[in-house]
Amino acid sequence: MKAVLFWLILALISAWGAAALWVQFAQARPYALAGLAVAVALVAWARLGTNWGSGFGWIALFTLTAVLLLWFFSMQPRQDRDWARDVSRIVKGQVEGDIVRLDNIRSFRWQSATEAEEAWTSRVVDLTKLTGADMITSSWGNPMIAHLLVSFRFADADPLTFSVEIRREKGEKFSALGGFFRQFELSLIAADEADIVQWRAVARGEEVHLYPLDLTPAQLRAVFLSYVELGNELNAAPAWYNTALSNCVTVVWRLARELTPGLPLDKSLILPGYLPDYLNRLGVLTGPGTLPQKRERSLISPRARAMPPDADFSAWIRE
Repeated sequence: MKAVLFWLILALISAWGAAALWVQFAQARPYALAGLAVAVALVAWARLGTNWGSGFGWIALFTLTAVLLLWFFSMQPRQDRDWARDVSRIVKGQVEGDIVRLDNIRSFRWQSATEAEEAWTSRVVDLTKLTGADMITSSWGNPMIAHLLVSFRFADADPLTFSVEIRREKGEKFSALGGFFRQFELSLIAADEADIVQWRAVARGEEVHLYPLDLTPAQLRAVFLSYVELGNELNAAPAWYNTALSNCVTVVWRLARELTPGLPLDKSLILPGYLPDYLNRLGVLTGPGTLPQKRERSLISPRARAMPPDADFSAWIRE
């Protein structure tokens, strides 16, 4: 039994280490993986090819595991990388009573999925003017895999959208595997809808749904301020993105759990495409009808693509 356990642990740590090295040493993968292969071979030799018994094999296995884990967890997130321009800034805010001043609000105008006229703005919002919030899901390919955004509506200003995203360096692309192995830092983007929602619906051609949420004024205020606090925290101390544990859905779930302690776990934390069903069961989605009817009403991407050049994007998608 101990022998089976030994080889199982060696196989698991070898696979984990190979994946971590593959992600972290993209420019030197053959050398990194060859080094790991030599280390694994030495552990196997310590188990089978020595006269010191199985105890020496366990010591070698523990040493390999410790070295890999110490290396991996010694990596620290950073603020000073050469960031892709659309995630080069993280929103931050100053709160004084009902008034919030926000800096680093993205207001790009996208000509294609990768090219945009760049603009960053500041904005002062009055929390007493918050009138509602919408959950926006954006999916590509598999409808069960989606990105989550939350947009806040105001009586006296245009909507403002928050999006938890990976903070990519220039030239990097999203990788689910990389997200498990500290390839990306975590970012919080605040943007106007004509940037971040129109970009996904039109330039990137994704399927975008907008679901109005049933939140009280106190809940709206609390969730909005939670986003502001998160942006300030990430500006003060960077954090790692994690595909399963710290992504666009799990971060929002943790924020919501601050408002509703005991909020249950759900498969939508792993498959965000199920999030509307989860929120509908919790009674958070507004409007009459069944979930399929709400889902049909919520689809805005075809309308976004048909928008006249002179129309107001946020008003147009909600008509």
